[in-house]
Amino acid sequence: MIKSGFFERNLKYIFPLPALIFVIALMVFPVVYTLILSFSEWTLTSGRPITFAGFSSYLKILKEPRFLDAVGRTFYFTVGAVAAEAVLGIIIALILNREFRGKNGLKFILLLPLVATPVAVGIVFNLFYDPTIGFLNYVLSLFHLPQSGWVTDSATVLPSLMAVDVWQWTPMIALIVLAGLAGLSSEPYESAKVDGASSSQIFFRITLPMITPTILTAVILRAVDALKTYDIIYAMTGGGPGYASETLNILAYKYSFEYFNLGQASSILVFLFLLVLLFSLGVMRLRKRFEL
Repeated sequence: MIKSGFFERNLKYIFPLPALIFVIALMVFPVVYTLILSFSEWTLTSGRPITFAGFSSYLKILKEPRFLDAVGRTFYFTVGAVAAEAVLGIIIALILNREFRGKNGLKFILLLPLVATPVAVGIVFNLFYDPTIGFLNYVLSLFHLPQSGWVTDSATVLPSLMAVDVWQWTPMIALIVLAGLAGLSSEPYESAKVDGASSSQIFFRITLPMITPTILTAVILRAVDALKTYDIIYAMTGGGPGYASETLNILAYKYSFEYFNLGQASSILVFLFLLVLLFSLGVMRLRKRFEL
């Protein structure tokens, strides 16, 4: 009876407990541990124990040219890819919001890139981009156009990687925007048609303002993921050629598992976390303004 009474009184704490333990073990602890390591000096190859170093790891990273270049590449990749995905996603969503023959089949095809694993996508596109046997250079040769090294050329590697990201993740934004379009009220459209508004006026003055919060939500979700992109870049280039596609995640991986400098690697990851957090808060504040 005592046990039964105890469980009955504390059900609201007992049922969420497994989920709470899961979150602490797999989310809170790694973040806290990484934050602690970022203030330490710990190189596995030195054989020395962990020593507290304060902000010296951060200062070393900020003075490292590769780090500053990686920050620029991370923003370049994220802004370029997400901007293209947002524009294409909105266009695709507007097309799918209309009734036409084969609409369900087109939606099914649209979902295929989302279910593919990024590493597999990277391997396939490596064959597509191959300078000698790749399909893309073969098509260019048919039209007697200059061929490119794509991911083997430092000038084209980031745009080539961005194109892969756009191919895989544009459907995500399209589906989110399509859900927002489906929830719009029909009354403003009926009033606009009665007033003789054109299709462009309806889109820019009614549709776009009403779905802007939905678009910003999709951009937040996609941009946060793009800032942390690792798998496609590592599978296709490993950060190369040279350092031409080395983003913050790739740089942190190299500091951890190639240079075994876990202190500075943790500093890079904390910096990346702050970038993601500040970006998310900024876009969320912008989203609230559009909701008012």
